[in-house]
Amino acid sequence: MEAKTPISLVMAIADHPWTKATKDSAAVRIAMTVAAKGKHDGVLREVVKEEGLDTDAPVVEFTERAGRVNADLTVGIDITSTFSLTSNKGLAHKGFQLNGDGFVLKPSEAALLGEKIGKFTKRYFIGRDINQYDRGLCVLDFHDHSEEYIRKELPRAYQLLLEKVRPIRSSNPIPYRRDNWWLFGRPGTDLRDATSSLERIIITARQGRHRIFSLALADSIPESTVVVITVSDNFIFGVLHSKLHEVFSLKAGGWLGAGNDSRYFHTKTFEPFPFPLCDNALKTRIRTVAEELDAFRKARQEEHPGLTLTQMYNVLEKLKAGGALTPDEERIKEQGLILILKELHEKLDALVFEAYGWPQGLSDEDILARLVALNAERAAEEERGIVHWLRPEYQIPRFGSGADKQAEAEAGAQESADLVVLEREQKRPFPASAIEQAAEVFAALAAARGPVDAATIASAYRQGRKAEPKIAAILAAAARIGEVASLDDGRLFAFRRAA
Repeated sequence: MEAKTPISLVMAIADHPWTKATKDSAAVRIAMTVAAKGKHDGVLREVVKEEGLDTDAPVVEFTERAGRVNADLTVGIDITSTFSLTSNKGLAHKGFQLNGDGFVLKPSEAALLGEKIGKFTKRYFIGRDINQYDRGLCVLDFHDHSEEYIRKELPRAYQLLLEKVRPIRSSNPIPYRRDNWWLFGRPGTDLRDATSSLERIIITARQGRHRIFSLALADSIPESTVVVITVSDNFIFGVLHSKLHEVFSLKAGGWLGAGNDSRYFHTKTFEPFPFPLCDNALKTRIRTVAEELDAFRKARQEEHPGLTLTQMYNVLEKLKAGGALTPDEERIKEQGLILILKELHEKLDALVFEAYGWPQGLSDEDILARLVALNAERAAEEERGIVHWLRPEYQIPRFGSGADKQAEAEAGAQESADLVVLEREQKRPFPASAIEQAAEVFAALAAARGPVDAATIASAYRQGRKAEPKIAAILAAAARIGEVASLDDGRLFAFRRAA
């Protein structure tokens, strides 16, 4: 379509039922296109009614939209024109590929493999474990250990793999998988590198009825049906769970199967997504609501083990649409406290709109138009060498330009042995209100990589040393009530970390 002599789509149906469906038919939906040489407008048809699909006379009715039909079979905003952003590079990964179900065990089964097995037993989940019923399984991960080591040190585990994994892998046509049969089918080097210094990760099922993100421990082993976002910042978690990212990801990721479940391809949905730039006070407010959202959902599921996230979000969507609930949906509403879930998402959406500086109430089409335009703006900035890194301490050494690395090295040379300088940002004014001042100070402590003093925090603001006395007073007050730890005779401060 972008060739020197292009073609155009003159008719397209992006989502059509597979007719004459029977029990033996493939559970799929299909797309249809008609192309013509040259540049032409076309017609996009959308199915609005389908009946009798298993008969010789199926009924399929359409609505039509005229205009330029894009490559992703849409009319209007062309999301296929977006660019992957350097700022997001290296942070989203497909989960591990095992190539052998024998690695997966119940915790009770793993306990029978000997006292040393705990080091190699990790939490395991697939996409359905996130959104539907969590099976509570674990997996044996012997990454970087030899066959000889496992045979000598973990003989029970070795015999299990001999029985359950080796017969499957011995005939694998890929040499690595055949020769390293006691290891995962892919080593997952990039994913392991990206999670090595983290405590938590963000995960989402690659396919699901709803786009749901959750927080998990970084040493977990998500399977390849899961996308892993290797960022521990709840600000990113909050933005991902906002309506703005949902609208973008549903448009960019597409749909699959008879159930029309959304797909999350991180190269199309995460890497091009332009995250908002906002001050630390607003980031802190987004983090707070995002963490409350994750904790709230987990508390509901702990209290009601049979309650799934899919069930909760099915009822949430029905409430938002104003539909009447069935008796079973009323039960889910009460168990999941869905009205509170709805309120938390509304708060999060309002804060993320504020972070972008955009008015609430934008249509999905307006949201897409603004995000696509912002993506183009960020891509142009990156061409000029301006990158708004999401995780600079990890990304710059791996993906940064020579200028990025030099700037990082110069900043590191100025750090004292006892202090960790906050990540460099454009200097902004220190807020006037006491509440916003406290929020800024707490955000600075959360962003710091170690204990900091008032002068270090003040250096991030235009007022510089003039803001230092106010910052010192806030730190001292927080230390007195036990919110932060005071170190080095009261000169350095850090958040108290849970044991």
